[in-house]
Amino acid sequence: MYLCVNKLPRRRDPLILTIDDDNGGCGLLFQGEDDWDRDMLLDPAWEKQQRKTFTAWCNSHLRKAGTQIENIEEDFRDGLKLMLLLEVISGERLAKPERGKMRVHKISNVNKALHYITSKGVKLVSIGAEEIVDGNAKMTLGMIWTIILRFAIQDISVEETSAKEGLLLWCQRKTAPYKNVNIQNFHISWKDGLGFCALIHRHRPELIDYGKLRKDDPMTNLNTAFDVAEKYLDIPKMLDAEDIVGTARPDEKAIMTYVSSFYHAFSGAQKAETAANRICKVLAVNQENEQLMEDYEKLASDLLEWIRRTIPWLENRAPENTMQAMQQKLEDFRDYRRQHKPPKVQEKCQLEINFNTLQTKLRLSNRPAFMPSEGKMVSDVSNAWGGLEGAEKGYEEWLLNEIRRLERLDHLAEKFRQKAAIHETWTEGKEVMLQARDFETASLSEIKALLKKHEAFESDLAAHQDRVEQIAAIAQELNELDYYDSPSVNARCQNICDQWDALGALTQKRSEALQRTEKLLETIDQLYLEFAKRAAPFNNWMEGAMEDLQDTFIVHTIEEIQGLSTAHEQFKATLPDADKERGAILGIHNEIAKIVATYHVNMAGTNPYTTINPQDINAKWDKVRQLVPQRDQALIEEHARQQNNERLRRQFANQANVIGPWIQTKMEEIGRISIEMHGTLEDQLTHLRQYEKNIVNYKPKIDQLEGDHQLIQEALIFDNKHTNYTMEHIRVGWEQLLTTIARTINEIENQILTRDAKGISQDQMNEFRASFNHFDRKKTGMMEAEDFKTCLISLGYNMGEAEFSRIMSIVDPNRVGVVTFQAFIDFMSRETADTDTADQVMASFKVLAGDKNYILADELRRELPPDQAEYCIARMAPYAGPDAIPGALDYMSFSTALYGESDL
Repeated sequence: MYLCVNKLPRRRDPLILTIDDDNGGCGLLFQGEDDWDRDMLLDPAWEKQQRKTFTAWCNSHLRKAGTQIENIEEDFRDGLKLMLLLEVISGERLAKPERGKMRVHKISNVNKALHYITSKGVKLVSIGAEEIVDGNAKMTLGMIWTIILRFAIQDISVEETSAKEGLLLWCQRKTAPYKNVNIQNFHISWKDGLGFCALIHRHRPELIDYGKLRKDDPMTNLNTAFDVAEKYLDIPKMLDAEDIVGTARPDEKAIMTYVSSFYHAFSGAQKAETAANRICKVLAVNQENEQLMEDYEKLASDLLEWIRRTIPWLENRAPENTMQAMQQKLEDFRDYRRQHKPPKVQEKCQLEINFNTLQTKLRLSNRPAFMPSEGKMVSDVSNAWGGLEGAEKGYEEWLLNEIRRLERLDHLAEKFRQKAAIHETWTEGKEVMLQARDFETASLSEIKALLKKHEAFESDLAAHQDRVEQIAAIAQELNELDYYDSPSVNARCQNICDQWDALGALTQKRSEALQRTEKLLETIDQLYLEFAKRAAPFNNWMEGAMEDLQDTFIVHTIEEIQGLSTAHEQFKATLPDADKERGAILGIHNEIAKIVATYHVNMAGTNPYTTINPQDINAKWDKVRQLVPQRDQALIEEHARQQNNERLRRQFANQANVIGPWIQTKMEEIGRISIEMHGTLEDQLTHLRQYEKNIVNYKPKIDQLEGDHQLIQEALIFDNKHTNYTMEHIRVGWEQLLTTIARTINEIENQILTRDAKGISQDQMNEFRASFNHFDRKKTGMMEAEDFKTCLISLGYNMGEAEFSRIMSIVDPNRVGVVTFQAFIDFMSRETADTDTADQVMASFKVLAGDKNYILADELRRELPPDQAEYCIARMAPYAGPDAIPGALDYMSFSTALYGESDL
């Protein structure tokens, strides 16, 4: 450091005072005619202020040695007190002074003082011991100002500024909250005295009632500040209020000297403020992390609660009795899939992102890893989500099976009712007929007719045996399928069976009675008998044909409807032969009528062997002919419906066969992006976000496929041979794709966060990625333990098994056996991390506590912002040491809670 005082009397240039740094820096502190008059004399007012201020400053140090000065240029002439002043302010011993009174002795002492100043990095130019010994006021004041600059102002530093700028910035910071105070310089900004009062009030508010001060009363303000500083702060009165108020521009050196005394008086408070700032920073990080933890806990709780409420609904297998009710259940399930589940998929993805971000922030701030509450880990949510999807799949399968079952039940129930109605119509009056005693008074021919009629009835009864068995079989199947109206079906079936048994018994009884009488009755009309025998089977055939033609059918494929159509065509091919049989039967009846008319038989117009007449045969034949085209139309309509179903299958398959591979391709591309190095992390992030945008833009095609799937379900289509992809496959793949791209983006963001926080360059990041990719031999995005060890050896690590185990416990705390890229980056950069440590935080608390092992609540409230002070008070345990007093708080335990035992 050089101090240059250039005095050129002939040119009358201003005095230039500069300080040059030995390291090459140079700053012009004071220069210009404002500081010195044209005759190389100080302005009288400034000189007066400097004399008083510099004298008081010197005496504030000399009194520690038991002495003082009265006249600054006289009392330093012999060099003794000058040497003593330097010893007091530096704490070092100077060379032994000369005690003689001669001029040579005085010059020697002053030279020793000047030599010491020079040894401290200050170079004196154009100033020598003779000027001081001769009592040159200007040179003496300049020398004292040099000492003040070197020992009182030079080391002041605020935010990388120093000396004058640092002292000015410190004043501005301390007085910023005060009204009517605007410190811009070291002269006129201090004239009203409020700046001095504000400095005192900021650090010792109990000494000055700042609210009562007035800007228009500078004398009172200045005297108040000077008196309080001298009485309570041990700062001597270096200025006069009258001189400052009465001078247009007070002397800058005098003001700086006085203000520097305030800076040194409050340096302890400055340390406390620095400590408080450090604690505030740590607390802010901790508060933000706690908020993220609370947000995670709430989101996890809400998601788990929703899953807990939803799974019982999906596991409810209570069947409905009607197709309409089951269709409503299916529609409710579709609403759940379309409206309720997608937001929860996003919440689950966001939960994982929040968890990863929080863990990254905790690592970067040297905080313990976040452990969610029991049952709320990401794995717990994933397991619960897996249970939800399992229940969801089972519920959908159950719904479709139930709809198929109800459809089958409705079909069987309708078939049962048709067959039962036909049978009940046939049996109507049969019991009365079988119980009739008409044979008792009949003639022989009538008896024979009754016998033949009964034989025909037995044939008819046997023909109806199959129908009764079918009715019983259908009732049994309805019971096995848990048909809701099974009691009424069973009752009706039981009635039919009971009646059938009764008819069998009555038939056997009447047959036996007729056979006993047959010997008495010989005459029988063979033609009636032949008619009855042929008409009965033909009548049953027509009834069966009508039953088949009216039978409902259910098919699911084109092949099935084609089979029914083929069978129907085969049936139609038999109609000509049936019509010939009908003509033959009617020919028999016509022959009977001819014989009756020819031989005047006493049974004209009636057939004693059967109740079937030509009118019935013709009516049923006409009914059969009428039902044939109706059946044709029904088969045509069903064929059209199956064709439409086939179109829906192909329409769904065409889209699914494109969307499925597209999703798989995107998953593979995202995987490649996450492990390959193409550009900076920001480039990769931009690339991934573009991928995410393209994927989101693909959503309408998924929605279109959902619409086609709904049409398929509404058409009750249960299989699709044209594709291996189901809607469930597409949904799961789509959700995995959305989750994968979001998780990959989050990983890149966390890498950026880690890179910026750790100060990692892009080249370093590329090197980390290249090393990781090289030893990620299976290309899974994770290094196995042995590969990680090989990687470390390749990077120059020389370690044994114990050291490697220690490193693995850091990068793989859960002992999974693999190392992720994020853990690899954290390990490679953690040694150079610039973060606050637990020791630094405890040291900061100790500063605020005044070196005590505990801290008081009032001390926290005085030094920290209100919210952070209360945050500490609420979480600090009472101090229990031997020196404890009431209200003492343990800041050691608080630091332990912030960083964990391992960091302390």
